[in-house]
Amino acid sequence: MSTLRQAESTVHCREVVNFQFTSGTTGVPKAAMLSHFNLINNGRFIGERLNLTADDVVCCPPPLFHCFGLVAGMLAAFIHGSTTVLPHRDFDARAVIDAVVAERCTVLHGVPTMFAAILQDLHQTGIEIRTLRTGIMAGSKVPPSLLREVHEKLGYRDIAITYGMTETSPASFMTKSSDTELQKMESVGAALPHVRAKVVDGHNRVLPRGSRGELCVSGYLLQQGYYKNPEKTAEAMICDAQGILWMHTGDEALIDEQGYCQITGRLKDIIIRGGENIYPLEIEERLMLHPAIEQASVVGVKDEKYGESVCAFLQSRAGHDRPSLTEVKDWVRRGLGRHKAPEFICWVGPHDRISQYPATGSGKIRKDILREMGNEMVEHTRRVLPAKL
Repeated sequence: MSTLRQAESTVHCREVVNFQFTSGTTGVPKAAMLSHFNLINNGRFIGERLNLTADDVVCCPPPLFHCFGLVAGMLAAFIHGSTTVLPHRDFDARAVIDAVVAERCTVLHGVPTMFAAILQDLHQTGIEIRTLRTGIMAGSKVPPSLLREVHEKLGYRDIAITYGMTETSPASFMTKSSDTELQKMESVGAALPHVRAKVVDGHNRVLPRGSRGELCVSGYLLQQGYYKNPEKTAEAMICDAQGILWMHTGDEALIDEQGYCQITGRLKDIIIRGGENIYPLEIEERLMLHPAIEQASVVGVKDEKYGESVCAFLQSRAGHDRPSLTEVKDWVRRGLGRHKAPEFICWVGPHDRISQYPATGSGKIRKDILREMGNEMVEHTRRVLPAKL
């Protein structure tokens, strides 16, 4: 006990305990500095909203290097005396099902694509799950059809829709067991205890309830900043006239009269594929390292399975043959990973369907227009050629 007391005297709850890496819009990784106080309290309030007890067994497919797995899967369970089960090193739907059945898990967390894979495996095997009480679904927008099927096929009495970001430890909004089905389909719930939230316009003025703008949050959950990156810290974390520090999320949202938050879009160009944040710039930089690619602009296009897929608009370099889609995919996979490889490409040039990149007066590429073009192209491709390219 004396050793414990001595150790406690050298550590303060506000000290940084975790560098949680996240990529910025520049594609350069940033390390969010999170303290004991940040993480333990967030885990506590997540567990309270899930009504976790020592009788619960939590199955946690999300990885522990991600805030979702670390805080919601491990710390929330630890704080409330629950058991945590880690089903597999990588996500494997069958391993999750086997773990839930064998350990009689009462809680199951995941992103929508994980749940879709689990449901597909259950359909193929005929296995029935009867022990689940609750869990978190987060990481990307939840399709209403998936939410209904999860309730029906997995036997949940309740499932919590959650919103957050690495810089906020991570959860700031979460639905409650008493919320209606409509509230869970249309919103990410109300703010967790001791979390302030506001929606602001482009001039940082607070907007009235029901108005769309940038979502900002404040409270105990805020990171201490980005490690050795004061410029990015100052951009994201801003004090108001009253001296209150706010995290600007970069997400467009509205908060209704009851305090429920609806995420209505993204102010940043992040592509969310299967719950994973993908940053277009790092893909563009990788593509432009290819000897045959002069220019690249990457956007997200609609995907029924993953929410979004990567679509790249490419301009070829003079004197080089254009690489095929397969070659482009392989090039990105080797440099960045499989999930960041484009599913679709569109060439830009004088003799192509798109002769030049749409641009603003200052010469910046209009990604909003490219996104529309990409969705039209993908829809046409799927009608003509249903299988993926």
